[in-house]
Order: sequence, then structure tokens, then C-alpha cells
Amino acid sequence: MFASIGIHDLAIYLIACFVLYVTPGPDTFLILTRSTTMGARAGLVAMAGIVMGGFVHIIAATVGLSAILAASATAFTIIKWVGAAYLVIIGIQMLLTKANGATTTTAFGSGKDYPYGTIFMQGFLSNALNPKVAVFFLAFLPQFIDPASQHKALAFFVLGCLFNLGSIFWNSFTAITAAKFATFIKAPNSALWINRGGGACFLGFGVKLAMTDK
Repeated sequence: MFASIGIHDLAIYLIACFVLYVTPGPDTFLILTRSTTMGARAGLVAMAGIVMGGFVHIIAATVGLSAILAASATAFTIIKWVGAAYLVIIGIQMLLTKANGATTTTAFGSGKDYPYGTIFMQGFLSNALNPKVAVFFLAFLPQFIDPASQHKALAFFVLGCLFNLGSIFWNSFTAITAAKFATFIKAPNSALWINRGGGACFLGFGVKLAMTDK
């Protein structure tokens, strides 16, 4: 089936995907933070948002929009700054967490327990607004597609969906494991410091993205 649409070296592709899953990034830290402070369900909601954000990049790569992003310095810069700003906003929100679990009200929600809709959108936007993910898909997926294939768009879409499917399993495992681990943390204000640690990571990711060249 895969060979018929021009996909080759599928086993190598899946191994490479796994290496990418276990490499920490903004998505991983969002899931870890939400799972350890609010439970596995919140982490799974964040994961669902991230997966839907991934489909934005998959569809963009399939129809060629990622090629425009890779070729246009202006388009890349605009998306880069928007994505970086959003990561910084999430980081600041986490850093503003108080000992009693309350946070300073922002446009993205407030209180100890964020609404699931807010968590979903955090996952979706942190992934969808990351231009590095779009360019990654454009650079990574073609290595496993036969240049002579008559179904390149379909091959792009299938490989992207396989990447997202694998991420569901890995990120679900991450969310559930992190939530289980959190039940053993008995230190006072542990959720506070987990939020602040996650906030510092998101600030770092935002700054790193802002400093990324095309």
C-alpha cells in the first residue's frame, strides 16, 4: 500500500519519528505541566490540541503552503514572531501562578484549573504557530517519498498522519505517566514550582524561536 503511493523506507521513517517524539520541546513541556498540576485528563486535552495543530502543518505541506513559508523570509518571520510571542505569553502565565493555585487573569484564562477549552487551544496554537514545525515537515517528509511518484500529495498526507498517530500514543503515555508521578510528589507547593519551571521553559522556547533564522 505505502509503496504504491511512493513511500519508501517506512521502518526508518518510524524510527526517526520516535526519536523526535522523545526529544523534549514546547509540546512535551505543555503536556508535562498540565498533567502534573491538573491530572492526566488535562494533559490528554493538551495533547489533543497539539495533534490538531499538527494537522495544520500536515495539510499545509500537502497543498504546498509550507513551501511558500520556507521560501518567503517575510512569511516565516511573521509566523515566527507570532509563535514566539504566544510561547512567551504561556510562560508568563505559568510564572504568575501563586501559592494558592490562583493566577493573574489573562486573555488565556485564570484560576487553578484552566478550562479544558483553554488547554486545548494552548496545545493547538503552540504547535500550529511554530514555523519550525512547518519547515521541518517540508524538509523531513520528502526524504521518504519517491521523486517519481504520481501521488506525492497523498504520500505527504499519509506520512504526516502516521507521524501524528505515533505522537498520540507517545504523548498519551507521557501525560498518564506524568500524572501518576505527580501523585507521589508530596512537597509543599509542588504544583506552584512545576508551573514556574514550565513557565521558565516556555519563555526559553519563545526566545529561542524568536532568534531562529529561516
